[in-house]
Amino acid sequence: MGTSDAANDLLLTALLGNSTITKQKALNIPSVNGCIEYIANTISMLPIKLYMEDNGKVKEVKEDPRIKILNDETGDTLDSVQFWKAMVADYFLGKGGYAYINKQRNSVISLHYVDESQVSINKNADPIFKDYDILVNGSPFKPFDFIKLLRKTKDGCQGISILSEIPTLLSVGYNSLVFENALVQKGGNKKGFLKSENKLEQDVIDTLKEAWKKLYSNNEENIVVLNKGIDFKESSNSSVEMQLNENKVTNSLEFCKIFNVPDSIVKGAASEKDYINGFRTGVLPIIRAIECALNRDFLLEKEKGSYYWAFDTKEITKGDILTRYQAYEIGIKSNFLQPDEVRYEEDKEPLGLNFIKLGLDSVLYDPIKKTIYTPNTDKINKIDNMKGGEGVENNSNTA
Repeated sequence: MGTSDAANDLLLTALLGNSTITKQKALNIPSVNGCIEYIANTISMLPIKLYMEDNGKVKEVKEDPRIKILNDETGDTLDSVQFWKAMVADYFLGKGGYAYINKQRNSVISLHYVDESQVSINKNADPIFKDYDILVNGSPFKPFDFIKLLRKTKDGCQGISILSEIPTLLSVGYNSLVFENALVQKGGNKKGFLKSENKLEQDVIDTLKEAWKKLYSNNEENIVVLNKGIDFKESSNSSVEMQLNENKVTNSLEFCKIFNVPDSIVKGAASEKDYINGFRTGVLPIIRAIECALNRDFLLEKEKGSYYWAFDTKEITKGDILTRYQAYEIGIKSNFLQPDEVRYEEDKEPLGLNFIKLGLDSVLYDPIKKTIYTPNTDKINKIDNMKGGEGVENNSNTA
């Protein structure tokens, strides 16, 4: 049975030919390129912030030099936007995104993107206590020397690219483009063969072959005259007969499913809801993976547990000013936001208005003292004694 399966695989390979998909070929597919660009561009626009948690209170750390490295100048030839785009592309199309952390003692000096094709992994043989070295040009490095952004990894050192996960679908998408390109170059002429009732002399055959070569080599108005007894038989279908356009639409939908991105975003016809859904399903999982990678390798051991990195995703809503301001209005009316907090979110100077509005029609209940305070009447009622005004205290008379 094994021999038969192997023979079938060889036969299938011979029929289909060698259609190995590469990173460059995959990026030639518009929907694949569009999905990766959307995810990478979105991530590169979001600022990364460092926070410190202490006794249940969270404080943003603003003076750490690593913040500038992640958001502006990496210290490499790539700036932060180019850096994250390259990392995301390698995340999908390679073994993962790798960035070398250049340190002097405990201080990070720069962050250097390394193309995943230049990275090799040397793993140990223990499936439980896994360990590995990262090799770049043959030089070994420890895992903590690199930030590693890995897709569907099972060993923590290299991920699974879509090139190895869905090679057939990618090959179909790429070969469809190649086929279309060949049709355009040939002016839409179909492949075929000539059938003759009589035996042709060699000079006639040579003349026909030369005329046929000119007909298919360019789009000029070449004419081939077939004498009586010579007939042309088609050996291929046109793009319309093969329903290539319908197949391209279907394949585009399938590619968008791989990236969890609504196809309307790739088409450029997305609504606000589509963008929000695309961000939640296509971008947020990768943001979470980046945050985990930074918290693991871009923090000192003594910082872990109290410091953490996080993307500021509120920048996504800054394009819709109405939605943003309505959210602020709800926050202020619900008393969990103050005016100066809103101004800070909008990068405006504070006004010193550190207060919370409280309406006179509100009724406040103290679950510990079991009392109800009504600001409108300035009265305190005990909930255990609510009969006809008994037990009512006037707050102005209580010290």
